[in-house]
Amino acid sequence: MLMGSNCIVWLIFYVSLLPVFLFALATSSHDAKTLDAYIQQYAQNALVRPRTGRLYNISLPSNFSGVEASIIRYRSMSLLSKGSNVSFFDIPTRIVTHPFVTRLDLVFENLGNWSSSYFKVPNYTFATPVIGFMVYSATNSTMKSSTMLNLSIMADPIKVRFPRVWLSDQDQNRTRRCVKFGHDGSVEFSDVTMRDECIVWDQGHFTIVVPSNSNDGKKKREKLWKWWVVGFGVGVVGLVLVILIGVLVSKVVRGKKMGKMERQSEKSEALDTIWVGRSKMPSATGIRTQPVLENEYVP
Repeated sequence: MLMGSNCIVWLIFYVSLLPVFLFALATSSHDAKTLDAYIQQYAQNALVRPRTGRLYNISLPSNFSGVEASIIRYRSMSLLSKGSNVSFFDIPTRIVTHPFVTRLDLVFENLGNWSSSYFKVPNYTFATPVIGFMVYSATNSTMKSSTMLNLSIMADPIKVRFPRVWLSDQDQNRTRRCVKFGHDGSVEFSDVTMRDECIVWDQGHFTIVVPSNSNDGKKKREKLWKWWVVGFGVGVVGLVLVILIGVLVSKVVRGKKMGKMERQSEKSEALDTIWVGRSKMPSATGIRTQPVLENEYVP
């Protein structure tokens, strides 16, 4: 009995550490699956006696500033008969989950300015933030189950409405494409509707992209190269000017010192020079005051 109690305690301890572990992975690896698992775990832990059919906005840690998340709980039969039109998704009726559960959670994500950190589309530029929704089992809410369910759409598809479209003036005339990021890492393209909406047939992450202009990168590289050349030329010219100014200042200082020495030499008495061996030495021409002996007696 004691061994069984210890196992339960350790199990609860490891389960309580799971959000911390997922948080560390989500912030460091920029892996979309890890982020989904963390947001789902965080959202379900934040729910306290949730009401069915009510959307709850989730306040994520400051490390995910810019990412928005929300969660709503449904009875499966209610979702099947009434559908759901919350957040950025219009989910129609006649959608069944596999495996079937009595209650389920819809977790919505808006990655905002983190979109390009978790998802990439080569040769394309994001025109909208990446948004997504996932369906999880909520039958046993006490266990905070994170089992993802599969969807089976038997009638109309799901409509995705994006919160905003980021398009510059030069991107306005480019062809917009819907992109679905699958859980297996796949990237699927489809056409955009007239209202900048996407039609999808499954859960996942979605965005609208436009083709990247290859000339933009080339122009940036050329501009950067020009700035490097100009900077190098200015640096060389500046270095030459500094050297010339240094030489001129040195000559001026030396000239002043020589002039001062010459003026001092003109004021003092000039000395003759004589050669002593191979050395040239100064020599006085005479002595102004002749020495006088105190005693003129000479033995």
